Amino acid sequence: MLPTHVSSGGRTKWNRTRNTLPKTHTIDALCVGELDTVTETAVTVLVAGCAGRGTYTRTRTDKYGFPRLRLPRQKRFFGFATGDLVRAVVPVGKYAGTHTGRVAVRTSGRFAVRTAHRTATARHKYFRLLQRADGYAYATRKEGTAFPPGP
Repeated sequence: MLPTHVSSGGRTKWNRTRNTLPKTHTIDALCVGELDTVTETAVTVLVAGCAGRGTYTRTRTDKYGFPRLRLPRQKRFFGFATGDLVRAVVPVGKYAGTHTGRVAVRTSGRFAVRTAHRTATARHKYFRLLQRADGYAYATRKEGTAFPPGP
């Protein structure tokens, strides 16, 4: 069993200032507890944000709460689910090119992919799965910069 030590926020600040490090969340996590010196820090960090896993309800309601639209009973179409990370290589048309982002599936097979710059639609046969939706949105950022906007 590994030894455990208790420390305070003051100790964290003392370690950080003694090693002349900027105040960021990840560097504070590094400076907690007993620490001699810091030889290197992370340049990029992984940011995980909650993205949800869809909705359980099978109807859409009007402004009074009455059901007005029936939704499909399944969440997966043509092997894809809303929120999956995909790459679409569209050969022709308005959205020709390569698009990488989160997909919104439809029963018709014409899916929408939301990238950082735009939303493109294409047939499901042009899509390739990169990562299944697990309820989180992942992004990398430089250490010490502001968090990217949510999904």
